[in-house]
Amino acid sequence: MKELIKELKWRGLLHQHTAGLENLECMPTGYVGFDPTADSLHIGNLAPIMLLIHLNLAGGKIIGLVGGATGMIGDPSGKKNERKFLDETTLDHNFDKIKKQLFTLIISGNAGRVVAVNNFDWYKNMSILDFLRNVGKHATVNTMMTRDSVRNRIKPEIEGESVDGISFTEFTYQLIQAKDFEHLNVKHECNLQMGGSDQWGNITAGIDLVRRTNGKSVHGLTCPLITKTDGTKFGKSEAGNVWLDKDKTSPFEFFQFWINQTDIDAKKFIKIFTLLDKKSIEVLIKLHDENPAKRFLQNELATNLTEFVHGKSGLKEAQIATDLLFGKLNLDTLSDISVEIFEKVFKTIPQTTVDVLTGNNVIDILSEQTNFEIFKSKGDVRRLIKNNGLSINLKKVNVDTIITDFKKLHSKFLLIQKGKKNFHVLKINN
Repeated sequence: MKELIKELKWRGLLHQHTAGLENLECMPTGYVGFDPTADSLHIGNLAPIMLLIHLNLAGGKIIGLVGGATGMIGDPSGKKNERKFLDETTLDHNFDKIKKQLFTLIISGNAGRVVAVNNFDWYKNMSILDFLRNVGKHATVNTMMTRDSVRNRIKPEIEGESVDGISFTEFTYQLIQAKDFEHLNVKHECNLQMGGSDQWGNITAGIDLVRRTNGKSVHGLTCPLITKTDGTKFGKSEAGNVWLDKDKTSPFEFFQFWINQTDIDAKKFIKIFTLLDKKSIEVLIKLHDENPAKRFLQNELATNLTEFVHGKSGLKEAQIATDLLFGKLNLDTLSDISVEIFEKVFKTIPQTTVDVLTGNNVIDILSEQTNFEIFKSKGDVRRLIKNNGLSINLKKVNVDTIITDFKKLHSKFLLIQKGKKNFHVLKINN
């Protein structure tokens, strides 16, 4: 365990841990809890996910807990106001989606050491009297009041913003999370709970409960809450959360989030969010410092994480879209990719569908038949051709170009380009 703690520390993934954890002779069984408040995890969840992965690689058993029960209440940690309650149907849907994400991200040939659980399973038949007798009697209000998640919400305002106070429901959240740890200790011999630094109070509540009920010594470990050097919240883009679900945040948008990190943040994030070893990272940082304009760190970060989250196909999609944006795309690349990736890459680009191309004159076809938004008139097309600013399938055209001479991409697409960055997809059904 000492080596794992050493590894987490140099990566910037260690905030604090309980005394004696480093002296464990056997690798522990550890868990991290995730709230199913949405049907996808986001990059703010990546740091605790990395804790699970490092523990798994070091030989420990890991548990991903999705809080179907705690999600009905909402964790007050780090929150200024109470969250909206979610119904059981929504929570079940979110659990299924997040469970699939966790297995996809964490399993690395060690399926036998990975478990996913839903805490609603052990709460759904528990009465309030059972909870009070078996959990509540082991906690003191004095101690519960000292938790940061409670003290911060009792204040009239946080960072200049008024707060609603804390409801009794949220006040008892720490006991429910404590019960989770106790339950996993009994059922799965779990002896380590991990999470973000804002979870320390909830984690120590669980440690206390296990000690009082089972007489066992268990441990906690937290990672820092990840921040950016400019003071903005990590995990947010201009469009909002950066999700791990490709339907919420496309692989291209995901790739761009990482490629646009500052040099300072890239040096930090390459350690936290990748499994590259220390020597490889040091080489990358050296290369980057010698030629910052090449953005070696940002490219490696974006490539590594996009493949990790979205697989090779998602990475390819992101790289093709990026090359298109910066004018690096070539016809061979367009021809080689699958039709599924082609349509994903160009889904945000204006498209026109025609049943058949009639005639060969490029000016007539582009200005009249397809009624393109990017061409105002035949004169507009002529001026573009004269200025060498019109391409079909990335090849420049002239007034004598015969449009039917172009091979349709995937037997049905022509990519029309006006200038450097204005694209339009012409889809021919026959």
